[in-house]
Order: sequence, then structure tokens, then C-alpha cells
Amino acid sequence: MSRPEIGGERDIQEIAKAFQESRVLLSAFELGVFTALGLEGLGSEEAAERLGADPRGLDRLLNALAALGLVRKDGGLFRNTEAAETFLNAKSPRYLSGLAHTANVYKSWATLTDAVRRGGRVTERHSADPANTRSFIEAMHRRAKDDADALAALLDLSGVSRVLDLGGGSGAYSMAFCRAAPGITAVVLDLPHVTPLTRRYVAAEGLSERIGTQDGDYHDADFGQGYDLIFLSAIAHINSAAENKRLVARAARALNPGGRVAVQDFIMDDDRTSPLHGALFALNMIVNTERGDTYTESEVRGWMEAAGLTDVLRLDGRGKASLVVGRLAGR
Repeated sequence: MSRPEIGGERDIQEIAKAFQESRVLLSAFELGVFTALGLEGLGSEEAAERLGADPRGLDRLLNALAALGLVRKDGGLFRNTEAAETFLNAKSPRYLSGLAHTANVYKSWATLTDAVRRGGRVTERHSADPANTRSFIEAMHRRAKDDADALAALLDLSGVSRVLDLGGGSGAYSMAFCRAAPGITAVVLDLPHVTPLTRRYVAAEGLSERIGTQDGDYHDADFGQGYDLIFLSAIAHINSAAENKRLVARAARALNPGGRVAVQDFIMDDDRTSPLHGALFALNMIVNTERGDTYTESEVRGWMEAAGLTDVLRLDGRGKASLVVGRLAGR
């Protein structure tokens, strides 16, 4: 549901200034502040020397981090809180490396005014940049792996032996499907500069024998035939409604009888004002894509029914995204 209406001037001012706290965190992340500080702590001048920053500028940033509760200041030394040490120190196994992608997204959001005027992104896209690709795939992998096993259980994989994971990135969901059912094999289709990363993630999980990759753009790649499940996670929002309708139709033609197409994404209510994260993500697509959007359940259902899929149902798991699943008749 939407939030209650804003109450007055103070609430408006708080929303207008909310970016400041976000920017403090992201700048500290980009500078490597938390990795430098650790739990031992440093003075601002020593930290500035290590990080190649201006001492006064870094001191003020560290003070703001202390005010936000991300670092502790004691006797002129700054050190990480337990949360910062766990999630923001690059030496930690739970390091949120995907915040590098968030920092990139922050920059694109600065163009929102012009993007709304134009109806799409106004910045040049550097999708094949190696550093941006790594940070994006890492962010998507971390987000997906937290929910992937639960989603595999929600989806019900009985009778599934071959899976096509369109735009599958790291292969996190294909890996979850394979863990859930020992007879499943999967193919992750993604762009040529992504699939080498996919293979590394898959190899790290010991699943290279069961999960392969296919280089290609899902808009025009040959899907082949014989799949029991074709999975589209977090790609519908990149495309226009017409592109998604064509994509679902092509996926349906690659299914075995009784096979399913599953679309996972942020699904909007019909009035498009809720959920809040979906309404905000629609703007994220305005600033970062040419035609992307978030879509309602009825829109996704319409793509599936136009493709000849039946028994269309919505499944809501524990995350913010939902599944809409349709089946090809025949079993």
C-alpha cells in the first residue's frame, strides 16, 4: 500500500534532504573508508593519507559517519561499528560489494528531471564497461541468492528437467533450481561480456556440469526447444510492454508441452501508486533505460495469455518481487 499522506512542511523537508545521508554512505564506500578504519581506528589525518583524500574533507565526512552511527569517534580516533565492520569492510566475507552499483545508480538519479522530460535516460550507457558489469552482476547476485532457494521451493519444480534462464546474470536462480532438484540442468542466456562472470559464479558452487551458458541478446537469440521452465527474473522492467509481449511469446514457443514461463519482477497494483518500491523503481528505469518500466499483474497476465499460456497465477514470496507463471497446454 501507499504511505499515508505527507503531514506538513517538516515531512517535505525531510524527504527533500534524504539524499544527504545516502551520499555520505556511498562516498565513504567509494573512498574505502570502512576498509581503512577497521576496528582498530585511525585519526582523520592518517586516514586521509592512506586514502589519498584531503584531511579536512575526510574529517568532516568521518564526523558525519559518526553522527549517522556508522563509525565510532573516541579520543580523536574513528573506528567501524560492528555493522560497518561486517557489511562495509572489504575484508569481510559479508561485504556489500554491490553498493558499487548503488553508487552508479545514484549518479543516474541526478538526471531524473531531464529524464522525465524526455521519457527515458539522458546519459550514455556503458553497459559493457568491465567494472560496471562486475559491480552490477555482484549486486544482482547478492540480492538473488538471499531469496533464490525460497523461490525455487515456491515455484514447484516437479516435472522440470531443463531450464532456460533468460538474462540470468550470475546464474543464482539456475543454481537454486539445480540444488532443489538433482535432475535439473539449466542454460543461462546473457550477453557475451556477462557469461564469463556467470561461469565463475557457477564454478564456485560446483555446478558447472549442470549449468551452461549461451551468449546472446534475449531479444533476438535463438532459444531452441525442449524447455520445461523458462525463467525471466528482473528483465521485464528493462523492456517496453511490447518488447515483453514478444519475449514471452518467443519463450512460450521454446517450451515442451506442459512447460511454464515464469516472470519475476516488481508487480504493481492497478493504480500504479503501490507498492512504493515499485513506484520508485519505475523511475529508476526512466533514468537508466530507454523504455523500461514496472508492470501490473494484469499486464503480465495479458502477455502470457496472448502467447497461448493458460493457468496463469501470481505467487508472492518473501521478497519484494512477485512471480507470474503461465503454462503451455499439453500435459
